[in-house]
Amino acid sequence: MPYSGPPASPVHVPARIAALAEGRDPHPVWQNELGGLTFRIGDSGDSGGRDGDGESLLFAKWAPAGSGLDLAAEAVRLEWAGRFTPVPRVREYGADDAGAWLVTHGLPGESAVAPRWKADPATAVRALGAGLRALHEQLPVADCPFSWSVGDRLNRARAAGIQVSADLLSAAPPADRLVVCHGDPCAPNTLLHEDGTWSAHVDMGALGVADRWADLAVAAWNTGVNYGPGWEDALLDAYGIAPDPHRMDFYRRLWSAT
Repeated sequence: MPYSGPPASPVHVPARIAALAEGRDPHPVWQNELGGLTFRIGDSGDSGGRDGDGESLLFAKWAPAGSGLDLAAEAVRLEWAGRFTPVPRVREYGADDAGAWLVTHGLPGESAVAPRWKADPATAVRALGAGLRALHEQLPVADCPFSWSVGDRLNRARAAGIQVSADLLSAAPPADRLVVCHGDPCAPNTLLHEDGTWSAHVDMGALGVADRWADLAVAAWNTGVNYGPGWEDALLDAYGIAPDPHRMDFYRRLWSAT
Protein backbone atom coordinates (compact mmCIF):
# COMPACT_ATOMS: atom_id res chain seq x y z
CA MET A 1 0.00 0.00 0.00
CA PRO A 2 1.37 3.54 -0.81
CA TYR A 3 3.03 5.12 2.20
CA SER A 4 2.69 8.70 3.41
CA GLY A 5 4.43 9.84 6.58
CA PRO A 6 7.87 10.33 8.11
CA PRO A 7 10.42 8.40 6.04
CA ALA A 8 10.75 4.83 7.28
CA SER A 9 14.17 4.35 5.62
CA PRO A 10 16.99 6.56 4.32
CA VAL A 11 16.06 8.76 1.37
CA HIS A 12 18.18 10.28 -1.37
CA VAL A 13 18.61 14.05 -1.14
CA PRO A 14 18.02 15.52 -4.61
CA ALA A 15 20.90 17.62 -5.88
CA ARG A 16 18.75 20.74 -6.05
CA ILE A 17 17.69 20.38 -2.40
CA ALA A 18 21.30 19.88 -1.33
CA ALA A 19 22.26 23.07 -3.17
CA LEU A 20 19.41 25.02 -1.57
CA ALA A 21 20.62 23.92 1.86
CA GLU A 22 23.88 25.86 1.32
CA GLY A 23 26.03 23.53 3.37
CA ARG A 24 23.43 22.67 5.99
CA ASP A 25 22.14 19.13 6.35
CA PRO A 26 18.66 18.67 4.81
CA HIS A 27 16.73 16.37 7.14
CA PRO A 28 13.85 14.44 5.50
CA VAL A 29 10.69 14.80 7.59
CA TRP A 30 7.92 13.60 5.27
CA GLN A 31 7.33 11.57 2.15
CA ASN A 32 4.12 10.97 0.27
CA GLU A 33 2.75 8.17 -1.87
CA LEU A 34 3.61 10.00 -5.11
CA GLY A 35 7.31 10.25 -4.33
CA GLY A 36 7.30 13.78 -2.97
CA LEU A 37 9.66 14.61 -0.12
CA THR A 38 9.82 17.39 2.47
CA PHE A 39 13.13 18.35 4.07
CA ARG A 40 13.80 20.50 7.12
CA ILE A 41 16.82 22.77 6.75
CA GLY A 42 18.45 24.60 9.61
CA ASP A 43 17.01 23.17 12.82
CA SER A 44 17.64 20.07 14.91
CA GLY A 45 14.11 19.63 16.29
CA ASP A 46 12.12 16.43 15.88
CA SER A 47 10.67 15.24 12.57
CA GLY A 48 7.18 16.51 13.32
CA GLY A 49 7.92 20.09 14.31
CA ARG A 50 8.24 23.51 12.77
CA ASP A 51 9.95 25.01 15.82
CA GLY A 52 12.47 27.79 15.41
CA ASP A 53 12.60 31.49 14.70
CA GLY A 54 10.90 31.14 11.31
CA GLU A 55 13.77 32.90 9.51
CA SER A 56 16.68 30.46 9.88
CA LEU A 57 14.40 27.41 9.70
CA LEU A 58 13.34 26.40 6.19
CA PHE A 59 11.30 23.60 4.67
CA ALA A 60 11.97 22.39 1.16
CA LYS A 61 9.48 20.30 -0.77
CA TRP A 62 10.63 18.20 -3.69
CA ALA A 63 8.36 16.78 -6.41
CA PRO A 64 10.12 14.44 -8.86
CA ALA A 65 9.39 15.01 -12.54
CA GLY A 66 6.36 12.98 -13.56
CA SER A 67 5.02 12.65 -10.01
CA GLY A 68 1.92 14.72 -10.73
CA LEU A 69 2.58 16.90 -7.66
CA ASP A 70 1.89 20.56 -8.48
CA LEU A 71 4.12 22.69 -6.27
CA ALA A 72 3.48 25.74 -8.47
CA ALA A 73 -0.20 25.56 -7.49
CA GLU A 74 0.77 25.43 -3.83
CA ALA A 75 3.15 28.37 -4.16
CA VAL A 76 0.48 30.70 -5.56
CA ARG A 77 -2.07 29.55 -2.98
CA LEU A 78 0.35 30.19 -0.11
CA GLU A 79 1.09 33.67 -1.44
CA TRP A 80 -2.63 34.44 -1.55
CA ALA A 81 -3.64 32.82 1.76
CA GLY A 82 -0.73 34.36 3.65
CA ARG A 83 -2.44 37.75 3.41
CA PHE A 84 -5.21 36.50 5.70
CA THR A 85 -4.12 33.55 7.85
CA PRO A 86 -0.93 31.91 9.20
CA VAL A 87 0.62 29.73 6.46
CA PRO A 88 4.24 29.17 5.37
CA ARG A 89 5.86 32.15 3.66
CA VAL A 90 7.31 31.25 0.27
CA ARG A 91 11.02 31.83 -0.15
CA GLU A 92 11.58 30.15 -3.52
CA TYR A 93 9.83 28.03 -6.15
CA GLY A 94 11.47 26.50 -9.19
CA ALA A 95 11.55 23.53 -11.52
CA ASP A 96 13.94 21.79 -13.89
CA ASP A 97 14.09 18.51 -15.80
CA ALA A 98 14.57 16.52 -12.58
CA GLY A 99 11.64 17.96 -10.65
CA ALA A 100 10.21 20.95 -8.83
CA TRP A 101 10.96 22.50 -5.45
CA LEU A 102 9.20 24.83 -3.05
CA VAL A 103 11.09 26.41 -0.16
CA THR A 104 9.18 28.07 2.68
CA HIS A 105 10.09 29.70 5.97
CA GLY A 106 9.37 27.81 9.17
CA LEU A 107 6.46 28.66 11.44
CA PRO A 108 6.00 28.53 15.21
CA GLY A 109 4.52 25.26 16.33
CA GLU A 110 4.64 21.52 15.98
CA SER A 111 2.66 19.11 13.82
CA ALA A 112 -0.59 17.85 15.33
CA VAL A 113 0.72 14.30 14.78
CA ALA A 114 3.95 14.82 16.70
CA PRO A 115 4.31 12.16 19.42
CA ARG A 116 3.27 14.50 22.25
CA TRP A 117 -0.01 15.34 20.53
CA LYS A 118 -0.78 11.80 19.44
CA ALA A 119 -0.49 10.95 23.14
CA ASP A 120 -2.94 13.78 23.98
CA PRO A 121 -5.68 13.47 21.35
CA ALA A 122 -8.22 15.48 23.33
CA THR A 123 -6.01 18.57 23.07
CA ALA A 124 -4.96 17.93 19.48
CA VAL A 125 -8.45 17.28 18.14
CA ARG A 126 -9.81 20.36 19.85
CA ALA A 127 -7.10 22.44 18.17
CA LEU A 128 -7.82 20.85 14.79
CA GLY A 129 -11.48 21.84 14.96
CA ALA A 130 -10.77 25.35 16.20
CA GLY A 131 -8.04 25.84 13.62
CA LEU A 132 -10.24 24.72 10.74
CA ARG A 133 -12.99 27.09 11.86
CA ALA A 134 -10.47 29.94 12.02
CA LEU A 135 -9.22 29.14 8.52
CA HIS A 136 -12.76 29.14 7.14
CA GLU A 137 -13.56 32.42 8.86
CA GLN A 138 -10.35 34.22 7.89
CA LEU A 139 -10.08 33.42 4.18
CA PRO A 140 -12.41 35.61 2.07
CA VAL A 141 -14.56 33.65 -0.38
CA ALA A 142 -15.27 36.66 -2.59
CA ASP A 143 -11.55 37.33 -3.13
CA CYS A 144 -10.45 33.72 -3.65
CA PRO A 145 -9.36 32.89 -7.23
CA PHE A 146 -9.23 29.13 -6.60
CA SER A 147 -11.96 26.48 -6.71
CA TRP A 148 -12.27 23.12 -4.98
CA SER A 149 -15.85 22.50 -6.09
CA VAL A 150 -17.16 19.00 -6.76
CA GLY A 151 -17.20 19.57 -10.51
CA ASP A 152 -13.67 20.97 -10.63
CA ARG A 153 -12.32 18.14 -8.50
CA LEU A 154 -13.90 15.54 -10.76
CA ASN A 155 -12.53 17.28 -13.85
CA ARG A 156 -9.02 17.37 -12.38
CA ALA A 157 -9.25 13.71 -11.45
CA ARG A 158 -10.28 12.75 -14.98
CA ALA A 159 -7.49 14.90 -16.45
CA ALA A 160 -5.05 12.96 -14.26
CA GLY A 161 -6.37 9.68 -15.64
CA ILE A 162 -8.46 8.72 -12.59
CA GLN A 163 -11.69 6.92 -13.41
CA VAL A 164 -14.50 8.55 -11.46
CA SER A 165 -18.22 7.90 -11.56
CA ALA A 166 -20.37 10.41 -13.40
CA ASP A 167 -22.96 9.87 -10.67
CA LEU A 168 -20.86 11.69 -8.09
CA LEU A 169 -21.60 15.13 -9.53
CA SER A 170 -25.35 14.53 -9.60
CA ALA A 171 -25.22 13.13 -6.06
CA ALA A 172 -23.60 16.24 -4.58
CA PRO A 173 -25.75 17.73 -1.79
CA PRO A 174 -26.57 21.46 -1.83
CA ALA A 175 -23.82 23.53 -0.26
CA ASP A 176 -24.29 24.18 3.44
CA ARG A 177 -21.89 27.15 3.43
CA LEU A 178 -19.25 28.11 0.91
CA VAL A 179 -15.83 28.81 2.42
CA VAL A 180 -12.25 28.74 1.25
CA CYS A 181 -11.36 25.15 2.08
CA HIS A 182 -7.90 23.88 2.97
CA GLY A 183 -8.28 20.99 0.53
CA ASP A 184 -6.17 18.52 2.53
CA PRO A 185 -7.38 19.07 6.11
CA CYS A 186 -5.74 15.98 7.60
CA ALA A 187 -4.15 16.30 11.03
CA PRO A 188 -0.48 16.48 9.87
CA ASN A 189 -1.27 19.73 8.07
CA THR A 190 -2.12 21.66 11.24
CA LEU A 191 0.54 23.07 13.58
CA LEU A 192 -0.02 23.53 17.32
CA HIS A 193 1.52 25.96 19.77
CA GLU A 194 3.30 24.70 22.88
CA ASP A 195 0.09 25.17 24.88
CA GLY A 196 -1.90 22.96 22.49
CA THR A 197 -3.76 25.71 20.67
CA TRP A 198 -3.87 26.06 16.90
CA SER A 199 -0.91 27.85 15.32
CA ALA A 200 -1.02 27.57 11.51
CA HIS A 201 -1.80 25.40 8.48
CA VAL A 202 0.58 23.91 5.92
CA ASP A 203 0.33 21.97 2.62
CA MET A 204 -2.15 24.23 0.87
CA GLY A 205 -1.85 22.92 -2.69
CA ALA A 206 -5.57 22.12 -3.05
CA LEU A 207 -6.95 25.26 -1.36
CA GLY A 208 -10.11 26.60 -2.98
CA VAL A 209 -13.75 27.57 -2.56
CA ALA A 210 -16.12 24.72 -1.69
CA ASP A 211 -18.75 23.69 0.82
CA ARG A 212 -17.21 23.64 4.28
CA TRP A 213 -18.18 19.97 4.61
CA ALA A 214 -15.60 19.13 1.96
CA ASP A 215 -13.02 19.94 4.67
CA LEU A 216 -15.02 18.92 7.73
CA ALA A 217 -15.91 15.44 6.51
CA VAL A 218 -12.28 14.57 5.81
CA ALA A 219 -10.83 16.28 8.89
CA ALA A 220 -13.19 14.39 11.19
CA TRP A 221 -12.61 11.11 9.33
CA ASN A 222 -8.84 11.53 9.59
CA THR A 223 -8.92 11.72 13.38
CA GLY A 224 -9.44 7.95 13.40
CA VAL A 225 -6.24 7.44 11.40
CA ASN A 226 -4.09 9.54 13.71
CA TYR A 227 -5.70 9.28 17.15
CA GLY A 228 -7.91 6.19 17.06
CA PRO A 229 -11.70 5.88 16.99
CA GLY A 230 -14.11 8.13 18.81
CA TRP A 231 -12.81 11.64 18.06
CA GLU A 232 -14.97 12.76 15.14
CA ASP A 233 -17.65 14.46 17.22
CA ALA A 234 -14.99 16.21 19.32
CA LEU A 235 -13.52 17.83 16.21
CA LEU A 236 -16.93 18.95 14.97
CA ASP A 237 -17.80 20.28 18.43
CA ALA A 238 -14.58 22.31 18.54
CA TYR A 239 -15.43 23.70 15.10
CA GLY A 240 -18.91 24.55 16.41
CA ILE A 241 -21.15 22.39 14.23
CA ALA A 242 -23.34 19.31 14.59
CA PRO A 243 -22.64 16.20 12.48
CA ASP A 244 -24.23 16.09 9.02
CA PRO A 245 -24.16 12.39 8.08
CA HIS A 246 -25.33 12.91 4.49
CA ARG A 247 -22.71 15.52 3.59
CA MET A 248 -20.01 13.67 5.53
CA ASP A 249 -20.71 10.48 3.60
CA PHE A 250 -20.71 12.24 0.23
CA TYR A 251 -17.49 14.18 0.71
CA ARG A 252 -15.70 11.10 2.01
CA ARG A 253 -16.75 9.18 -1.08
CA LEU A 254 -15.56 12.06 -3.24
CA TRP A 255 -12.22 12.15 -1.38
CA SER A 256 -11.71 8.43 -1.90
CA ALA A 257 -12.68 8.63 -5.56
CA THR A 258 -10.45 11.58 -6.46
